[in-house]
Amino acid sequence: MVSGFNHTGIVVNNLDLMVDFYCNDLGLTELSRGDSNAPPEGNHTGILGSRRTLIFVGFADGHRIELVKYHEPESVGRDDDMTRVGTNHICFNVVDIEKTHADLSEKGIEFVTDPIIRQNDDGSRHGIVYARDPEGNWLEFIE
Repeated sequence: MVSGFNHTGIVVNNLDLMVDFYCNDLGLTELSRGDSNAPPEGNHTGILGSRRTLIFVGFADGHRIELVKYHEPESVGRDDDMTRVGTNHICFNVVDIEKTHADLSEKGIEFVTDPIIRQNDDGSRHGIVYARDPEGNWLEFIE
């Protein structure tokens, strides 16, 4: 059975833009980069003859995000409806939700709301906010 998490894949349109965002804006590290060309009969993806570039970003000792750019066949449009079955998001832990919100807002990142913060019974606090990356993928930040 399952023994842990490996990675989350996101199909992207502009690799440079997305690597810049995830590495420079969010502070993840580019871990690896490579091309993957499927034979005419297909590979594990089931897409015959696909050509794609794969870039893994994340933390060396943790979960990774695989940014996937399809060159052949080209990627098609996206569905922005957050309530649609199959819609996904990536959640990041942050130390200071207000600072994260302010820093990313300055960089033009679109947030759904301002951070929502509540005090816990033990005196600690819980903060949460949703945003979108430069290509519209849903992100969640939790303090």
